[in-house]
Amino acid sequence: QVQLVESGGGLVQPGGSLRLSCAASGNIFGTYTMAWHRQAEGKQREWVALITTDGSTSYVDSVKGRFTISRDNANNTLYLQMNSLQPEDTAEYYCRMSINFRHYWGDGTLVTVTS
Repeated sequence: QVQLVESGGGLVQPGGSLRLSCAASGNIFGTYTMAWHRQAEGKQREWVALITTDGSTSYVDSVKGRFTISRDNANNTLYLQMNSLQPEDTAEYYCRMSINFRHYWGDGTLVTVTS
């Protein structure tokens, strides 16, 4: 029904920035929520940021003030601007879309923060 493809991950030094993108395609209509999650090596997947159709946002405490989630509804694209990156941000980042009772996931993009 829905396909999500993440991009924009890579290697960056502490204090650097990256912008992740998630392109959605398929049977997309009505009100839906999009979010970013991440999973570090040896850790459980955690929720990072969420945005509603109308643009309301929320973040996990550890990224508040550094990350910004946004969406382009016309192009069905989700973004995550990540500033002041720290080694603890190193993880596989996943895009998630929730439409009514269904949830869709991308395959992830790797972000590595190291000096």
